[in-house]
Amino acid sequence: MRIIIDAMGGDNAPEEIVKGAILASEKFTHDIVLVGNKEQIENILRENNADPSKFEIVHTDTYITMEDDPICVVRSKKDSSMSVGLNLLKTNGDAFVSAGNTGALHAGSSLIIRSVKGVQRSGIATILPFAKPILMMDCGANVNVTANYLAQWAVMGSIYMKNVHGIDSPAVGLLNNGTEEHKGTQIQIDAYKLLKDNENINFVGNIEGKQLPFGPCDVLVTDGFTGNVTLKLLEGMGSFVFSALKGMFTKNALTKMSFIAMKDQLKGFKKTFDASEYGGAPLLGLQKPVIKAHGSSDARAIMNAVRQAATFVETGVIGEISVAMAEKKETDENN
Repeated sequence: MRIIIDAMGGDNAPEEIVKGAILASEKFTHDIVLVGNKEQIENILRENNADPSKFEIVHTDTYITMEDDPICVVRSKKDSSMSVGLNLLKTNGDAFVSAGNTGALHAGSSLIIRSVKGVQRSGIATILPFAKPILMMDCGANVNVTANYLAQWAVMGSIYMKNVHGIDSPAVGLLNNGTEEHKGTQIQIDAYKLLKDNENINFVGNIEGKQLPFGPCDVLVTDGFTGNVTLKLLEGMGSFVFSALKGMFTKNALTKMSFIAMKDQLKGFKKTFDASEYGGAPLLGLQKPVIKAHGSSDARAIMNAVRQAATFVETGVIGEISVAMAEKKETDENN
């Protein structure tokens, strides 16, 4: 399997990205292609006792910053590490991983890789790291949506959770400001009807934000604006909770002893809420697997993103999405 990595994308690039590639090469047997400044990449590999000859390195001096306009990936920065990597994926690759500019990755993926036939809009699907993982889509790529987008994301998210996480009949929820069928804007009301009438998914109704930590569904659909705000709120709350716990356990000698006694349990608890365990977010609806790693990803997160990319390929999610879209089109034409 040939997995391409944008070595220059992300807050900690290229060092943590390359170190993550090293970890992935030690753990998996996939061919790894690193796209970016060859000299910098080779120096990092040598500094970490890795043999540069074991990696394919595609050189480019240009990279996309977090401040760049998303469309630059196919215009002014067509020679960037992200654009070159996506074109490599299109011509001779199995999956692509980037921790770079989210908007640019989505725009580039949509224009270079293209969507599966029948998919109106691809989107970013992020695992919310609760005790029971929830796949939320969209998480920032599509601020303006239609009810049809949400309905398609429900189908694609269900296929992903079934194939990748082994859930036979994933429960699908619609993020809303109330559980009643009539709640939300006209888009949510229309989406509710589409989801309720779709016999191919297990729709469980509207889901309120306060329900999320308790695992009310396996797939949660929403617009990219709401999804991104929800995701960042949860990330912030996670940091707040662990900071508060640390303060409690370091207050005095007695609490410090309690911390020592519960150290392993607390580590396990923290790991449950660690998004880096999942590595990144798949862009569902594309013709080839693209994984968006968190902008602040460290080496371990990149390694997990490579693992996630390989699983994406191996489980045949895209093929099943293609079949589902074709069947939906045929059903609509016959009605």
